[in-house]
Amino acid sequence: MTPAKRDAPPGRPSKLTLFFVALAALSAAALWWQQGVDATLAAVRDAMVLLAMIAPVIAAALLIGGYVQAVLPREAVSRWLGSDSGAGGYLLAMIAGCFTPAGPFAAFPLVLALRRGGAPFDVCVVYLSAWSTLGVQRIVIWELPFLGHEFVALRVLASLPVPLLAGLLARYLLAHRI
Repeated sequence: MTPAKRDAPPGRPSKLTLFFVALAALSAAALWWQQGVDATLAAVRDAMVLLAMIAPVIAAALLIGGYVQAVLPREAVSRWLGSDSGAGGYLLAMIAGCFTPAGPFAAFPLVLALRRGGAPFDVCVVYLSAWSTLGVQRIVIWELPFLGHEFVALRVLASLPVPLLAGLLARYLLAHRI
């Protein structure tokens, strides 16, 4: 699978964008019908406040993703994470996913940069699965203080194979076009 391709020419919204615009319009119409204009305007105002808070973070994350893409030579990405990297590529993606700090604003632009840099789909699945199930910062900041070391150790041990299995399953599904 190649990196995401646009289904519309540059400057035009993609089908996915149009889908979400339509979903937002339907949601607004349902809210208006159920609770009236005041509730709908309050929801729009709340959404704009949230957008104002999140937009700078998203812009910075996309810049970081662009910088990573520009800094990482395609040959290095192919050598370390490419289809021929084997288990080493999976292991490197898993370690990188475990130690990627922050939330989706950091992880997803990095995955996009890796994909555009030549990392195969299954390796990106390993990275994202490790980031979401084995994130060290979440373990240290949230899980250990709230759940204790025994619970965390068992959860981490049970979750260790998840990124690798997800990558292998992604590779199989892609190869068989399921």
